Amino acid sequence: MSLGRGWDFSQALRGLSSALRSWCPEGRLELRGSLATDAYDRFSDIDLRWTVPGERFAAVVAGAGECLGRVRPLLTARSDPEFHGAPDRRLLTYFFRDLPLFWRLDLEVRAASPSAGAIPAGGDWPPAVGALANAVGAVKAVRRGRDVETVRGLVERGFARVGAGEPASGRWAEDLVRLADAAERVDPGARALALRVRELVTAELT
Repeated sequence: MSLGRGWDFSQALRGLSSALRSWCPEGRLELRGSLATDAYDRFSDIDLRWTVPGERFAAVVAGAGECLGRVRPLLTARSDPEFHGAPDRRLLTYFFRDLPLFWRLDLEVRAASPSAGAIPAGGDWPPAVGALANAVGAVKAVRRGRDVETVRGLVERGFARVGAGEPASGRWAEDLVRLADAAERVDPGARALALRVRELVTAELT
């Protein structure tokens, strides 16, 4: 299905799924979230659960980003710290350079049996990247008609991540451009993502 601006969601989903299946053919890939219930829209994440043999779990977690990067160049990656102590689960998140920011991949990796070998913890987003992810969430919340306090919370938590502590004005486009600017000042390495966020704000909120 095409969900706007010429992007083909089904094609993106097929490409990413095919790459993962090629990396670990023994694994079982399932849809999660709105994809599993046909409740998705053009703002939906790509949510997948990947259950792999325990003996492959450590290698799969370590190599998932490289595997995906061969079909879609990565913009940034994250391993949710909440699961770093779990012996059989990781939640990996990826933004891609050539896909809409709304279509980030949230990949839950599970071990079907006790895992073997050292399991990499992975890394959380740098604070600036986390702030920019908040900005994407805020744009999504505005476009979906969420309440003002939900949007305000996303914006202000984004500013807090980069130590700005600025209040949201409620002029969301202005707020989010300021947030992208603040994130880039704190971390010039986040420049590419900050540029994409500014483009998103212009396209969706102005």
